[in-house]
Amino acid sequence: MMSVDWLGKPYYTLNAYFKNTYGQKIYKIAVDAGLSCPNRDGTLGSRGCIFCSQGGSGDFAVGVSYINNKSDMDNGKLNNDYGSKLSEGLNVSQQIKAGLERFNKQSGDKFVIYFQAFTNTYGDIEYLRRIWTEALLNEDVVGISIATRPDCLFDEVLGLMRELKEKYCKFIWIELGLQTIHEKTAEYIRRGYPLSVYDKAVKKLDDIGIPYITHVILGLPYETREMMLDTVRYVNERKPFGIKLQLLHILEGTDLADEYRKGKFEVLDMENYISLVIECLENISPEVVVHRVTGDGPKKILIAPTWSADKKKVLNTLHKRMRELGAYQGRKV
Repeated sequence: MMSVDWLGKPYYTLNAYFKNTYGQKIYKIAVDAGLSCPNRDGTLGSRGCIFCSQGGSGDFAVGVSYINNKSDMDNGKLNNDYGSKLSEGLNVSQQIKAGLERFNKQSGDKFVIYFQAFTNTYGDIEYLRRIWTEALLNEDVVGISIATRPDCLFDEVLGLMRELKEKYCKFIWIELGLQTIHEKTAEYIRRGYPLSVYDKAVKKLDDIGIPYITHVILGLPYETREMMLDTVRYVNERKPFGIKLQLLHILEGTDLADEYRKGKFEVLDMENYISLVIECLENISPEVVVHRVTGDGPKKILIAPTWSADKKKVLNTLHKRMRELGAYQGRKV
């Protein structure tokens, strides 16, 4: 079933990975580097992906700006006060400092800096060098995770990542927004690149030894259960370091919200989502780290599904159902 300790969970969580690797809990601080996206700056488009909010998936940057303290984070409590992000007006170093302060940092605590909002390899190479180095130089930081698009992994960026990884002996992870393998869906959501670009990107990352995490959205309009499972199986076959299973959120201010209000599609209910996630997990190899199984949507702009706002209930229900079914990650691989 497993080759490492999953800490009592039926799948290999990021928390278990950190405990096995570092012997302690590692906390994540999401920051906004002030970068844009080719889907917003006019290169590919100006409206972004159809589901993307004005925060560019960085609505929780600074990642602890909605977390009262470390105890609340441990207990899964989030204060979704959208619009009061600490990242506003702060550079990366200031955001890291603010994040540490909000964690009520204690001696021995370690952190990952997550460059989350928009496309974090899409910028001037010297600026990227500076902000990534600022994070890696912090003695309390064990590594950085960089969210980007597969079509924005330029050769000079790959070279910089390899250089910094060797220099600082800390991990550098790339988070790739794939969402789906189905080209018709990709066109509908305005992803802006074909599947072949993703394949080339993961090969480049494998060649230079940079681990990657693939983001998959479950519940995209017009996709069947089997289509979603096909995406998960496809990602798994490429042997990523990690995967994020993200429930589709309908957020205020997005083009997807307009489509939803017109009744063009329905969102998943919790029962169907739990069932789908279980089957996805059973089709993911046990050595792949599962970084997410649901996701967060800022409550003040979350339109649907509203049940997803109770993340603790979703996770408890998932774990209970998996125990009842004897289900676990990798069972069908």
